[in-house]
Formats: sequence, C-alpha cells, structure tokens
Amino acid sequence: MTRVDFYLTHDIDPSLAVCRLTNKAFRLGHQLYILTENSEQSVTLDRLLWTFNPGSFIAHSLYNADLDQEVPVLIGEQEPPENWHDVLISLTLAIPSFFSRFGRVADVVGAAEEAKQQARERFRFYRERGYSLQTHNL
Repeated sequence: MTRVDFYLTHDIDPSLAVCRLTNKAFRLGHQLYILTENSEQSVTLDRLLWTFNPGSFIAHSLYNADLDQEVPVLIGEQEPPENWHDVLISLTLAIPSFFSRFGRVADVVGAAEEAKQQARERFRFYRERGYSLQTHNL
C-alpha cells in the first residue's frame, strides 16, 4: 500500500523543499515524478533543480507525453508515464487520481492558510482509506 508523507514547509519555499526531497531520493536511487499545478511551476522547478545546490547533479527533465524519456526524475503537470510508480512528489492542492500506483507519495504543503486547509482535507482522505501517514516539519 502507498505510504503518504506530508512535508510542512513553514518558513521555506515549497519549491526549495521539493529540491531537497528530490536530491535525497535521487541519491538513494529512486525514480521520481514531481507533479506541479501548472507548466510555469514545472519550468521553475526545472531551473531550480539545476541551481539550488552547486555541488549536486540531479538528472531530470520536463515531462512531455510524446517523448520517450530516460531520466530518473520527471517534472510535469499531467499524469506521468504508466511505468512510473516509485515516488510521487506532489505540489498540487488536489489528490492526484493516480497516486495509489506509487509506493510513496510526498505531499509538500506550503505555509499559506489555503494550502494548509487543503492539506488537512487530503490527510483526512488518506487516513479514512487506511493509508500509512507521516508528517514532517521542514
């Protein structure tokens, strides 16, 4: 069953939190899909992953459903390729319809009150369905 971890960002930018989580999971050999709200957020994360830590390299790409991409980290605002099922990092306010095919979901929550309220609803959804839940303060 999918494990769901909520990462509460409080004082740091959620995009930077995603970069840190991605770096850690990438170093551990995981395949990641970063789900964003829109293409602008995807492009921002793409750029940030190249620059957030000068000493690291994270092989990644923006997801284009028409291309066969062979990288361990994809960023996109749509459903990932069918064969992706390791780690999903979500920046969306809604629960991704495909979350349950992943072994692990990292739900990154911003400091804004609306983001927190939406996260509480997602937490309830997962809890009521028996998913393993963890919360981390960043």
